[in-house]
Amino acid sequence: MSSEFGKILKVSVFGQSHGTAIGVNIDGLPAGEEIDLEELQRFLDRRRPGKNKLSTARNEGDAPEILSGLLEGKTCGAPLCAVIRNSDQHSKDYAELADKPRPGHADYTAWVKWKGLADMRGGGHFSGRLTAPLCVAGGIAKQILARRGVHVGAHLYSVGNYLDAPLPDCPTPELFEAVATKPFPVLNDKNGELMQKLIERAKQELDSVGGIVECAAIGLPAGLGDPMFDGAENRLAAALFGIPAVKGVEFGKGFTASYLHGSQNNDTFAVEDGRIVTTTNNAGGILGGITTGMPIVLRAAFKPTPSIAQDQKTVSLSKMENTTLTIHGRHDPCIAHRAVPVVEAVTATVLLDLLLEGNHGTF
Repeated sequence: MSSEFGKILKVSVFGQSHGTAIGVNIDGLPAGEEIDLEELQRFLDRRRPGKNKLSTARNEGDAPEILSGLLEGKTCGAPLCAVIRNSDQHSKDYAELADKPRPGHADYTAWVKWKGLADMRGGGHFSGRLTAPLCVAGGIAKQILARRGVHVGAHLYSVGNYLDAPLPDCPTPELFEAVATKPFPVLNDKNGELMQKLIERAKQELDSVGGIVECAAIGLPAGLGDPMFDGAENRLAAALFGIPAVKGVEFGKGFTASYLHGSQNNDTFAVEDGRIVTTTNNAGGILGGITTGMPIVLRAAFKPTPSIAQDQKTVSLSKMENTTLTIHGRHDPCIAHRAVPVVEAVTATVLLDLLLEGNHGTF
């Protein structure tokens, strides 16, 4: 099972949703970096379940326990390993699913690949629960990046057909922080109210709804990444698709660029304050797989939560016959709003890896 990414900074995620603990191992962190554990906990709390009626009622503290890699609050060169204990599992809610795979979930494909032996309680290793250790890695990466003037922030761009305002061409760290402190992570609170009503309505209808997270990174130098198969877009997309429920990733104008003329889509160059910039940023800060020095802008699309309480058609794996399934347990009516810090975390981790690679593993 390949649940790791990175070249210089190698991140490996482990555990199952209803196991004793989940965790992450981070190898390649530069030594001597101070890690503010209180700030890290605040970042994890943005993703934490059980905070309101828009998310699953599963109530986890999500307090990371650092097993190695820190000495007196600073990285020491050894791999940093952290675990998060699971404490609020309701495994009995998943007993029926061992024989009846949930539509839209990995139950069936995991059953095929591991011959029925995978632990799929709560989604097992495929669960969104595994985004908590991803946020440990990303929260640490964000602190290291910020000290070097690189800031990563995101917001909920859409839920269903309701859109938030897009990020400005030149977002600021203050804007990122303002969104991060909100209970619902949008730029325009009125738009956010419409999104929340849609999520609540889907929940009342025993259904779910999808959404899009928009993320930006500022302060990154030009020249990071490589052409073709190892570009900045490639590495970001590969890691972002590791977030459960992500079904699409785009950069800059993304698919919208296919509707434009070259005269509309090209970002013209200019000299500003002694450096080369582009007057627009339709490319999202990357050309030919290499960063331009402009803000990196990307969007990740999240499908509706597959676990819904409506009756659904499925099969019995033991009887090889058609049947129906009613899913019990606690599930998010929308994943996307809790995924905002997760997209930040993955983006920050990949960008730190690219920076370390460009600096030959150190700063």
